[in-house]
Amino acid sequence: MHFEIASDDLSKAVKFHSETLRVEVSKVNGPQEYWLISTGPEGQPGIKGGLLRGQRPTVNTIDVWDMDATLATVTGNGGKIGMPKFAIAGFGHVAYCEDREGNMFGVLQADVLVR
Repeated sequence: MHFEIASDDLSKAVKFHSETLRVEVSKVNGPQEYWLISTGPEGQPGIKGGLLRGQRPTVNTIDVWDMDATLATVTGNGGKIGMPKFAIAGFGHVAYCEDREGNMFGVLQADVLVR
């Protein structure tokens, strides 16, 4: 459903991704600097992503129906909760997890069903 790429130099990252991949990259107004990436031709399916400041691995986020049940399943299957669920105003709740091999991934439960 969503991916995030971290960079220490967001202006260079925005230029690289918009020019190299020919995707739309637009700044989001919020408490931290964040750039939204829209893939796919206009009017066609694509995946949304973001660029943010920092150094960490690229994180893919998966849409889930029931956040609490998903987090219980993650830990029940030997995974870890890296960052407990938190709200994104007007959008939903997100949590970051690790699988049994330490790979990070996000899970998101949207406030509004758009499925």
